[in-house]
Amino acid sequence: MLSAALGLLAPPCIAQGYPSKPLRLLVPFSAGSGSDTIGRIFAGGLGDALGQQIIVENRAGAAGNIGAALAARAAADGYTLLFVNIAHAVNVSMYRKLAYDVQRDFTPVTMIATGPAMLVAHPSLPVTSVKAFVALARSRPAAVQQASAGVGTFTFLAAELFKRRAAITMLHVPYRSGGEALTSIVSGETSVYFAPVAAALPQVKTARLRPLAVTSGKRLPLAPETPTIAESGYPGFEFGNWYGIMAPAKTPRDVIDRVHAATITALKQPGIDKRLQGSGFVAIGNTPEAFAAFFRSEIETWRKIVNELKLSAD
Repeated sequence: MLSAALGLLAPPCIAQGYPSKPLRLLVPFSAGSGSDTIGRIFAGGLGDALGQQIIVENRAGAAGNIGAALAARAAADGYTLLFVNIAHAVNVSMYRKLAYDVQRDFTPVTMIATGPAMLVAHPSLPVTSVKAFVALARSRPAAVQQASAGVGTFTFLAAELFKRRAAITMLHVPYRSGGEALTSIVSGETSVYFAPVAAALPQVKTARLRPLAVTSGKRLPLAPETPTIAESGYPGFEFGNWYGIMAPAKTPRDVIDRVHAATITALKQPGIDKRLQGSGFVAIGNTPEAFAAFFRSEIETWRKIVNELKLSAD
């Protein structure tokens, strides 16, 4: 009786009426990038699961910092969500000053998916394998212009880790976004790019770019003829991006739980899962606690690597 009475006196759960209007998904990367691709695939499924439209808003720049700062200032009511990837964990070490606190200003919801990169070369570069590429980079470093979506991004980190492993140097050409980096290599302005698979495959299929390897542990079903870097002479090399959803700090837990449950429902939709796989991604959908623990570990992992490699975006 007492518990029933207390239940009647308790305030209604915020999530009971949530969501009552469209949500905004801030994607802090450019349209056409790997993050934008998965963000839009996910937004469609999440909108169906929540029964509301999800408006994808691209706020690219500074390796995701511009969009993250905007999300940090948003109302903590569940109507603004931030799409994050590996750069969100790296930026705290790459940038001396951020307009937000990477841990205090956000509440993790779930990791959506993971996916590797594809090392692609412009057809004018006289290499058809990782071995030939490394030999060229060692003999003529200035002849290899490496595009990236900016210092601290997934495309930058993949290249840095490979350069370290292969003991090579390349002329790094950073761009403001993944879309600009992809355009640069397709046009021949740059010669190699560790591109998101979703962005690279259309260009590979039309022979505008030449695939050299993928950074996954195994060959991809989407490109079975493309070897991994590990089997190309660098055993154990494996690297991938991860993608997730966070909300502004102090977003009510029942709202976080509602979004998380809707995310799991969305990821289980056959159409969503098929589209993710078709773009080179593997769906995850872990708990908020598991994602938070993973994110903390990523911050520390990349802090050590950034310091060791003496990397900086300032």
